[in-house]
Amino acid sequence: MTMTGGCLCGAVRYEIAGDPAMQLVCHCSHCQKQAGSAFSTIIGVPDGAVAIIKGAPRSYVDHGESGKAVERQFCETCGSPLFSKVEVSPGMVWVKTGTLDDSSWFAPAAHIWTKSKQPWFDTGAVPAFETNPG
Repeated sequence: MTMTGGCLCGAVRYEIAGDPAMQLVCHCSHCQKQAGSAFSTIIGVPDGAVAIIKGAPRSYVDHGESGKAVERQFCETCGSPLFSKVEVSPGMVWVKTGTLDDSSWFAPAAHIWTKSKQPWFDTGAVPAFETNPG
């Protein structure tokens, strides 16, 4: 599978080679703030699978509840969140699925950080974890 995507204004474009290792919905409070929504839909892919083909994302280093670094990459022009590199999952890039050109195939395997989820959201039959799965 080859996937393509980019930011809202088109200044940053990327390609991903291969299938995602994970498909998740993150409900942590930092993803809520970054996404401006109740959660982030993300796929995890190996770091080497992502190629930036246009532009260059900017980075902001955040720290998760564990105290470990979360590098959040975004378009400096339109502000679209694109990727996260998380110290607790080295070698992986977490791609915001809303930036994919086609995300119709996305089917989350789990909801994570549900201890921070909005009370009105029901995770349904999909497995849910209060923090990161063990």
